This record gives sequence, C-alpha cells and structure tokens, in this order.
Amino acid sequence: MIKIEFGNSFVTDAVVDINYVKVVPQTQLPEFIAVNQGENFSISYGMKKKDIVFGLGENVGGMNKRGGIYESFCFDEFNHTPDKKSLYAAHNLIIVDGERKFGLFIDHPGKVRFDVGFTDIDTLEISMENPNFNLYIITGNSLKEIVKKFRKAIGISYIPPKWAFGFQQSRWSYPDMTSITEIADKFRNSQIPCDTIYMDIDYMDNYKNFTIDKAKFPEFSEFVKFIKNKGFRLIPIIDAGCKKEKGYDISDEGIENGYYCLDKDGKPFVGAVWPGHVYFPDFMNSKVRTWFGDKYKILIDQGIEGFWNDMNEPAIFYSEGGIKKAFEKIKSMEGKNIGVDLYFQMKDTMEGISHSIEDYKSFYHNVDGELINHYDLHNLYGYNMTRAAGESFVKNYPDKRILLFSRASYVGMHRYGGIWTGDNKSWWEHLLLNIKMMPSINMLGFLYSGADVGGFGCDASAELVIRWTQFGVFTPLLRNHTTLGTRAQEPFAFDVESTDIFRSAINLRYALIPYIYSEFMKAAKESECYFKSLAYEFSDDISRRVEDQVLVGDSVMLAPIYTPNTFSRNVWMPEDMLLWKVGDYTDFNYSLHPKGHHFIDIELDEIPLFIRKNKILVIGNHSHNIDSIDQSEITVIAYVQDLATYRLYNDDGVTTNYMNGDYTELDITIKIQEDSKPQVLTNLSENSIIKKINYLIVNSKGQLFKL
Repeated sequence: MIKIEFGNSFVTDAVVDINYVKVVPQTQLPEFIAVNQGENFSISYGMKKKDIVFGLGENVGGMNKRGGIYESFCFDEFNHTPDKKSLYAAHNLIIVDGERKFGLFIDHPGKVRFDVGFTDIDTLEISMENPNFNLYIITGNSLKEIVKKFRKAIGISYIPPKWAFGFQQSRWSYPDMTSITEIADKFRNSQIPCDTIYMDIDYMDNYKNFTIDKAKFPEFSEFVKFIKNKGFRLIPIIDAGCKKEKGYDISDEGIENGYYCLDKDGKPFVGAVWPGHVYFPDFMNSKVRTWFGDKYKILIDQGIEGFWNDMNEPAIFYSEGGIKKAFEKIKSMEGKNIGVDLYFQMKDTMEGISHSIEDYKSFYHNVDGELINHYDLHNLYGYNMTRAAGESFVKNYPDKRILLFSRASYVGMHRYGGIWTGDNKSWWEHLLLNIKMMPSINMLGFLYSGADVGGFGCDASAELVIRWTQFGVFTPLLRNHTTLGTRAQEPFAFDVESTDIFRSAINLRYALIPYIYSEFMKAAKESECYFKSLAYEFSDDISRRVEDQVLVGDSVMLAPIYTPNTFSRNVWMPEDMLLWKVGDYTDFNYSLHPKGHHFIDIELDEIPLFIRKNKILVIGNHSHNIDSIDQSEITVIAYVQDLATYRLYNDDGVTTNYMNGDYTELDITIKIQEDSKPQVLTNLSENSIIKKINYLIVNSKGQLFKL
C-alpha cells in the first residue's frame, strides 16, 4: 500500500499502522492514474467495460457503484432516495475489480466527489475542492486481498459486549418509566427475546445532554437496575449539540474553558437543534474530547452500559445568522402577490436554513492554536465525537466493553464504535439498500453495524417488518426503530400470526449467536469482513455482478426476500449448497442444490439459509436474552462432500480480557469418505463450557447423519 501526499493534508488518524504503508513522491504515481492539478483538482482512471467498482461504504446505489455520482459529505439526510449523493458517512475507499485490481483511499476530511462513469461512461473521476489530501493506493490479486491490506492499515474494529448482539427495541420515543416498563413486559409476556430498550431524546431534561428528566424518571439509577433485573439494558441517545443555557454545567464549563466551536468573530458559534440554541463541542481539540468523553460517566455511574451518538454530522436546524436572514427574506415578501417565482423563493428560503453549507463555512475549530474552518474538516466531526467517548471508555473502564455506535462516521471511527445507517424509511427499497450496503460498510471496518429494521420513517406493514427482521437476524446490530407518529412496529404489535413469525425469527437469531459472535470476532481479529459480496469469495462473472445476495461469515449465504407479496425468488448458487428453510430452528428442513441458477419457494415464515459446500454452521439454543443462554450444548450443521473444518471462537463477552489471550477456540473437523459414516474430530476439553455437541451432517448425496 503506497501513500502519495498532495499539498498540506490534515492528519485524520484514519490510517494508523504505518508498517503497511510506503510513502512515495508524486513522481511515482502509477501510470494508469491521471492527475489534473488545475482549478478543479481531480484524479481519474479509464475504466474497462468489465470493471466493477466497489466501495464507498454507507452510500446509496448498488454494490457496484458504476454509473453514479457520489459525494463524501456527512449529511443529515432523511430521504434516502436514489438521487441523493451522500448520507451520514464519508467512506472514501473505492476499489476497481477488473483486469487491473486496485483500491484508492482519499484521506481528505472535506467534500470528495466520485463520478463513477456517470459523466463519461468509461471514466472514474475523483475531485476535491481543496487539493490537500493523502492518496493511498492498494494493489492486490483480488478484492479480498485489497480489502484485507486496507483493513490492516486502518486498525482493528470496535468490539461491543456480547449482549449487544441480542435483539434491540427502540422508538422515538419511550419517554418515561411507564412506557419502557410496558415494552419490557410485552416482550417477556410474548416470549420474544430482547436485550435492550432505547431511550430517545425525551428522557433528557429539556433535551440537555447527560441529564435526566426527573419528572419522568424520579429515581433513574434505581429504574436502570429494575429494568436490568428484567433482563434488559437501557441505551440512551447523546447528541452533538449542547443546549445554550446558563446554569447548565455542560454549557457553562464549555464556555469557561473555550471548548466550543467559534464563529468568525471568535465567539462561540450558536446553531439550533432539539433544544433550540446550542453550542457545538470542538471535537478536533483533544482537550475537548477528553472533557466531553468523560461526561458519559455521569450516566455510566447510574448503571448505563451503552450509548448511541446522534445528530453528529453535525445536524444544524438553523443558525442565528441563517434564520435571521430567512425571516428578513420572508418579511420582504409580505403583502406581495406570491406567484410561482416568489413561492419557490419562499419555500427554498425556509428549507435552506437547515444543514446549510453557508453555516458549515461560518464556524471554526481550534487545532493546536490554529483556527481551521469547519467546512474543511466537516467529515471528521461525528468521527471525533465517537472517538471522544471511545477513548474515555478505554481510560476509565479499561476492562469493560461498552456499547457505542454513531450516525456520522469517517474511516478510522470503526476503531471506537459501530454505526447504524440512519433515518431510513419503511420502504421495501430500503430493505434492499440495507442488503447492498452491508458488504460495503464492512470493507471500511464497520463490522458492528445495521439498519433500523422495519424502517424509521413512515408506517410499516407486518410483511415488511417480518422480511426485514429475517435479514436483520444476521446483522450484528439488530435494532427495530421507528419515529414519532408512525404505526407501532414492535414484534408483538401486529396480528397473532405475525407475532409467531417474529418470535421464530428472533429465536433463530439467539440460537445463531455462537456462529454470529464467532464470525464477527474472527473478522475483527483477522482484518476480514463479516458481510461480503459474492465477489469477495467467487471470481466468476455471475457472482461478481450479484447485487441481492450476501455471504455472512465463512459458512452462510443469504438470498433475502425484499419485495412485497413475494414467496419465491431466483437464487444464484456459485457452488453446490445446502438450503435450510428455517421456520422453527429446531426443525431441520433441508435440500441440496447444485451450482447454478435456482428458483426457490420461500414462505413468509421461512428464512432461506444457504450453507456452503464443505462448510460448518454452529448453532446453540435461544433464551430471553444473551446473558441467560445455556452455552453448554451446541449443534453442528454441516454440508460435507469430503472435508470440512471450523474454528468456533468464544470469550466472556463483557471484558477486554480477550485482548490478552483469554478466549477459547473449538476446532471441528469432519471427514466423509464415499457413503461411510462421517468422522468427527474436535479439540474439546473437559474444562470447556461446552459439554455436549450434536451433529447434523449432510453428504453430497443428501444423506443426513445425526451424531
């Protein structure tokens, strides 16, 4: 991996392991990369017809990004429609997979534009307004090799506690003790597993970070204990903007110590979010990160074990200056005949006050005594907010894992927390977008990730939430979340039949925890991906272009249903596979399929789970939450033609002791010779937490061996 420096770039800390990087001068830029250092700085590459372009992490479009224009500019975008060029993240890695295979990482904290064959069908052009950046070029023999090299250079992914792999329930909002208790009781009474319940902004005192509304939660720490005794963790939201209010300690301390971003006159910049006027902590300043990160302790000391960081692009409803100009503009129209021109001027004036580029250009960060315009560092803001929390957790709780994920992100933030994909909608198109996005996100190291299952905005049908949950069963972050005024979409919120289907799907999720957790941890430790496109493992032309199937870990392929009233679909199998249609996971209903195209029937209550040739899937038993799962018994399900091996990773799930080698690895080997009974070898010891292993082994003729 080579690094070429252009101009005077800002240090983002995205790349942290220099052992994988060789710095070379611009004169050694590969001949296939063209640089235009004119007024509009850009680099370009002439694509071949069969080139596929992967990457860009959290963005719209397919796995193959050809034919579109994309921007890296973290933005609070509520409508994830195909015409949008950017969402909440800046993930500047793009990989060309063709006769020539290479990746380009543009380490630049400002806006970056990727024109992937939109303007010129055969040209990939990457342009920046500010030509101060580092270009990393990663070469390799395959997509997998390129991603692995990049992942090693950017550092190991964040590891959450194991309970964070359980089902999670959220809504804007469960605002008080009564509503949260009701939700908890409904999960237990419905016998649907769940590990966490979320608290959106209504738990705060007037939307002030690190505060509790005492009218809604009079004894908050006792309530946290009460809910935990029921088997749930409470997860509060933390926003970037801090309310401007005298007497509020966060506001006063930040002003006194100069911890907030400044306007052009050197005064604290004032924007507006939920509480109205707010200040924005200057997360580019290490002292501010320490100060803000340590504030999470206020809630941790009351029993909280996880957080979600939101509104940290940063989202700005309006600024003092921006809304003043808007009111003046509207006032000037008063009394006039509002025709088409004035109508759209009025409309655009009010819509333009939110997340305004003019606002982003009007405040500054203090970086080692130098004031730098926020616009030039914009994409680092959410990253460094989450970094502030992550660094504080390591300092204050070095032995404990704390759940942390964020809306906004940049490459490098994956070391401190996970991400969710933001405020999607209850649209079938967004379920498909979720499927396509997961491999791209994983390439950037964001392994702990997922979407708002069922969709955040709009009303969701039972069928949509069921199909989305069936895919979400495999995402590390599995959270059902929706917004104010929408139809309830908890697993028990629909009819009895739907509730039964949700129960079976979520039971499967908990039974899969041995496999999901093992594959997640191995992907993190080995700089691998947990979610992968078929192109990651298979090089044939068909697999390279499949957009609606994904690999999960080493053993499983998914081909989800993502359209309404659909009970069958075409599936491409790049090798011989075993199909397990999972309803009740205790019923092993399987069939064998050779390599090729297949039309598969899939009922609403079935999850099509494809087990790869000579691969092994390990499942356990479900329970009402992760902590209560009986880990003493597992079942090995394998499709073996001759030889299959698997290494099952496990650790205590709550401490960081795994970093010091405190974990177990169970090696399983299965051999089959012709029609003979399978031979099974393991390194299971008497001291293992696992006491019993059941085997369901299918050979190449479809014979099932139960051992």
